[in-house]
Amino acid sequence: MGQAYSAGLTVTESTILRKERILPLKGQVLVKKGDMVKAEDVVAETLLPGKVVPYNLANKLGVTPAQLVNYIKIKPGQQITKDTILAENKGLFGLGFFKSEVRSPCDGEVENISAVTGQVLLREPRIPVQVKAFMDGMITEVIPNEGVIIENKSAYIQGIFGIGDETVGELKMLADTPDDELDSAKIDESCRGKIIVAGAFVRYHTIDVARKFGVKAIITGGIDDQDLKKLIGYDIGVAITGHEKVGLTIVCTEGFGKITMAQKTFDLLKAFSGKKTSIHGRTQIRAGVIRPEIIIPMDFNESELISKEATMPILEPGTLIRIIRQPHFGRIAKVISLPEELTKVESETLVRILVAEFDDGTQLSMPRANVEVIES
Repeated sequence: MGQAYSAGLTVTESTILRKERILPLKGQVLVKKGDMVKAEDVVAETLLPGKVVPYNLANKLGVTPAQLVNYIKIKPGQQITKDTILAENKGLFGLGFFKSEVRSPCDGEVENISAVTGQVLLREPRIPVQVKAFMDGMITEVIPNEGVIIENKSAYIQGIFGIGDETVGELKMLADTPDDELDSAKIDESCRGKIIVAGAFVRYHTIDVARKFGVKAIITGGIDDQDLKKLIGYDIGVAITGHEKVGLTIVCTEGFGKITMAQKTFDLLKAFSGKKTSIHGRTQIRAGVIRPEIIIPMDFNESELISKEATMPILEPGTLIRIIRQPHFGRIAKVISLPEELTKVESETLVRILVAEFDDGTQLSMPRANVEVIES
């Protein structure tokens, strides 16, 4: 067999990216097709419904639910503040003796009034939600009331794992080699607002120092899982990451532990040091895989925005791969051959294998399921 399909990880110095930026609810799109936008620009916005507040108005006023209609001062859909009188009892004989009134416990609007229970449902003010472009580019499609599609030409790197939401900043190299462990002493005021490259490993103390200096994101080969637990306060399971509020975003390009960053990844980051970069740590390893992304926008012409159809990564002689199983987890190699016959492995199962060669010239046979393609 000359080639096979496998899971892939993209690391490329130039590609055409296409990103959907969609509102959680229908709202208003603020840009039009053909507009050039910056990562920080708001492209769409909407208002999420506020929290519903049940309020037993009849009980507060001291009347029965059936009597409430005689004292109510509001109606469904009315805007209210904490000073708004919801219901009022004019007192004994209507002369103001023992007069009582009930004011709203919150700002918002009246959702519903029940003559059966004597309760009113109040809704707190709507919550504004804005969707930003996230990456510099061109609006190539507008989805009415929902969002947009943005395209650009970028250097693009997918990570193995990450935490933290979308952020944008200038790329700053702090590592000299791909097997460096970042020294916290290198982090100073010049790193504020930057996305720093740490090399092979970053420890909890160094992450903490980075937060104090206002670093926006850290790109590292690996991270210790116990440091990660200490950072976010719990063990990460199989849920989607990316919404952790830890003060910065972290993207691991290789995995857990101290793992030398792939030379190609390191060289690409080094080549674009000082450039504006968009990054997020969202990760999902189940069906519908989501990988952390590092996007470095480049100058482009509109004629270049012709996205290629997505294809499955191909294993073939010469393909660059990353091993994703022990004992060689994280190592980079090149495919030498793809034997067609089934081969018995340690588990005594028959699988298709490949033969790969490391940089030092050593070769190794392994199941094809134990690797992923590094796309370029």
